[in-house]
Amino acid sequence: MNRPDEAGGAPTPGPAKQPEVSGVDLARVALRAAKEQARARGAAAQQKKQARRGGGLRSGARSDGRDPLALGSAINRLITERGWETPAAVGGVMGRWPQIVGDDLANHCVPLRYDEDPGERVLTVQCDSTAWATQLRLLAPQLVARLNADLGQGTVRMIKVQGPGGPQRRFGPLRAPGSRGPGDTYG
Repeated sequence: MNRPDEAGGAPTPGPAKQPEVSGVDLARVALRAAKEQARARGAAAQQKKQARRGGGLRSGARSDGRDPLALGSAINRLITERGWETPAAVGGVMGRWPQIVGDDLANHCVPLRYDEDPGERVLTVQCDSTAWATQLRLLAPQLVARLNADLGQGTVRMIKVQGPGGPQRRFGPLRAPGSRGPGDTYG
């Protein structure tokens, strides 16, 4: 529908005329509008009702965040929420040490601690003799690769090997001042 411009120029297009709705179509439009209004009133009434009762969450037939969890699921959720994935994985490695390194090495070498500082990521292992400490130092690159394959790349960057701890220092008449004891076999 074109109408002439007030200034007397060319006709400009006017607003498009809406087709008239009648009969069944009019009833559908009215029903849709009534349903939307009822939904809005119902949602508002439900919110008021929940506010009076002290909250929106109630037990019911469907599960929600307050339902009990299995112990394993609860622990996994806690580990994920707190960001403890790497320490938990390394703790699992310390528990599975014999399966990872083999029984011979596990009988003589024990993992002590893991430094999870992003710059370090060092696994400290103590051996019961200097011979096993030397053997573990030679196997360290393969062991780091195996641990990273199990835990995720870059979890362990280095293995620090400690030799056996010496015997307890005894102070007595047979001890020379400043000596450390038999350092050759315990260092």
